[in-house]
Amino acid sequence: MGQSLQKFAPGNEENKVKEIGPIIESCYDAHFYGNKVQTPADFFQAVSDTIGEINKKLGSTQFQVPKPESLLAVYEKHHQGKGSSLTKEEFQTILQEVVLKAGISGVGAKDLILYIFGVPVTALAIKQRIFPRAVPNEIFIPVVTSATVFVLAMLNKI
Repeated sequence: MGQSLQKFAPGNEENKVKEIGPIIESCYDAHFYGNKVQTPADFFQAVSDTIGEINKKLGSTQFQVPKPESLLAVYEKHHQGKGSSLTKEEFQTILQEVVLKAGISGVGAKDLILYIFGVPVTALAIKQRIFPRAVPNEIFIPVVTSATVFVLAMLNKI
């Protein structure tokens, strides 16, 4: 459980920036290299794809895709060369500001609920079929739930 507290600890933003930095660079190369982004729609698609890649990399944390109005405002604020393509630094600055404003939409709650409730119920059903009187249910269910939480904590899912 200590791992989940570290995710919300102050100063952990540097770790997130280190994790998503390479993702932003690869998405920048994919979308902006060769001046592929020409319109605001292209830019919005690039940001949306980049946020999708960040969500895949970070696992359970899901960043919301920003509203076009806020994205356009941040783009105009940080893009210096109006006739040229974005630089990597501008793109990274824009994404960091947009992600911080948009926020986080969930932390894998569906998976946690499935694991924390589904595993004990399934284990109880199997226990009732195989050896119903070996271990009392009052002991068996909390032990299986605790073991599930322990495994999820070891896998950094919670």
